[in-house]
Amino acid sequence: MTRTIALITGASSGIGASYARLLADEADLVLVARRADRLNDLAEEFRARGAAVEVLPADLTTRDGIAAVTDRLAAGDVRMLISSAGVGGYAPLTDVDPADIDHLLTLNAVAPIQLVRAALPGMLAASEGTIVTVASLLAFSAGSMDPRAPRRTLYVAAKAAILGFTRTLAGELADTPIRIQVVCPGVVATEWNGGVGHSIPWAMSPEDVATASLAGLRLGESVCAPGLENDAVTLEALLAAENDLVTGGNQPTLATRYSGPER
Repeated sequence: MTRTIALITGASSGIGASYARLLADEADLVLVARRADRLNDLAEEFRARGAAVEVLPADLTTRDGIAAVTDRLAAGDVRMLISSAGVGGYAPLTDVDPADIDHLLTLNAVAPIQLVRAALPGMLAASEGTIVTVASLLAFSAGSMDPRAPRRTLYVAAKAAILGFTRTLAGELADTPIRIQVVCPGVVATEWNGGVGHSIPWAMSPEDVATASLAGLRLGESVCAPGLENDAVTLEALLAAENDLVTGGNQPTLATRYSGPER
């Protein structure tokens, strides 16, 4: 049986490493992250399980790093792309160094889109492929005033972009064999963002996030919220609200609140 090739970003730890561990028995792997030493250690673990493993150190906050990975994807043999690399950047906007804005948006939004664009031609030509992007439940939180939520303006901007991108792409590719999924976990117990998840007792394990994602692909889910029990009902309500907003707001005349006599 021919093994497929899965390219995983953020593969040196956390959710990315968990995907790699779950896939190593059935797929060959291209592991992407900044830390070559961690990637090499994982590669030895997975080779011992029979996987062929390529290590591709790359910093996806940089053009050179993105180019290194898109060049690898352009070979056309990758049949699964899991874009898991990300960074938090939680802070009030006025506390963010302007130089960090590009860093965060590039890693969390620009890089995943560029990688998907590079992977798609080979997948479409082979009539086979799977694309997974990792967003966050916070992508839905722009209007939330919950005081427990972190200061997250830039993070939400980036993750909402990936959420919208992946959902729209799923519609664009609905008539093709390509499977598309965006994963939206809540708090995850990883070393990501300074290890904040480890100190929260109700944080989900990265292994469970990756397990839910792969199970969701088998179920045909284009949006996977690993902790959401009634996902179909909630997502259908969300879609209905979105459709109401788009169709209701797309009118040739002003709403009455903007055009009444008191205006």
